[in-house]
Amino acid sequence: MEYLILGFVTSFSLILAIGPQNIFVIEQGLKKQHIFLVCSVCTISDTILIFSGIFLFHYFSQYFNQLLEFIFNLLLIIFLIHFIFSKIKTHYSEVNFQYNVSKISRLDIFIKTLGFTYLNPHVYSDTVLILGNFSKNYLFNQKLVFGIGASLASLLFFFALGYLSNYLSKYANDKKIWQVINIFIITFMSFLVLFILKEMIIKIL
Repeated sequence: MEYLILGFVTSFSLILAIGPQNIFVIEQGLKKQHIFLVCSVCTISDTILIFSGIFLFHYFSQYFNQLLEFIFNLLLIIFLIHFIFSKIKTHYSEVNFQYNVSKISRLDIFIKTLGFTYLNPHVYSDTVLILGNFSKNYLFNQKLVFGIGASLASLLFFFALGYLSNYLSKYANDKKIWQVINIFIITFMSFLVLFILKEMIIKIL
C-alpha cells in the first residue's frame, strides 16, 4: 500500500507543473472537444511511459543522451511555433463551442494530443527518467504497485483537469473571455519556446 501511495504522490507532484500538454487539455475541456479522448490518450501515454521507465530504466539512462534530448526539444519548438501561429490566426474569430465540436474530427484531436504528449521532452524526464530512477531499487512486485499508483495519479489529474474545464466552459462561452484565454495560451507557449531555446543554448555552450 505504501508503494501505491508513494507512486501516486510522486507522479502527481511531477504532473502538476503547468506545461503545453496541460494547457491543451484545459483548452479542449473549455471547448468541449472530445474531452474523453484527450484525457484517455494522455492517461494511457503516461501509463506506457511510466512502466517503460520502471522496467527499462537502465536501458533508457544509457541512450537518453544530450543529442536525443536536443532532437526532442527541436521537434517540440517546431510543434509549438505551429500551434502558436494557428492560435494567432483564430484569435479574432467568433467563438461557438458547439460549432467547433462538429468541425474538429477525432483524428485531428487525437494527433494533436499525441503531439503535445510525445514531443514534450519533460514527459520523458518525468515519467521515464525520474519515476524509473526512483523505483530502480524496489522489488518486482513493489515496482508494479508503484507504477499503478503513478498511473492512477495521471488518470485522476487529466480527467479532473479536462472535465473541470468542461464545467467552467459555461463561463467562457463569450468572445472577449475566450480572447483573454487565447492571449494567455499564446503568451505562455511563446515563453515556453524561449525557455526551451535558452536551455538548449546553455547546454551547447
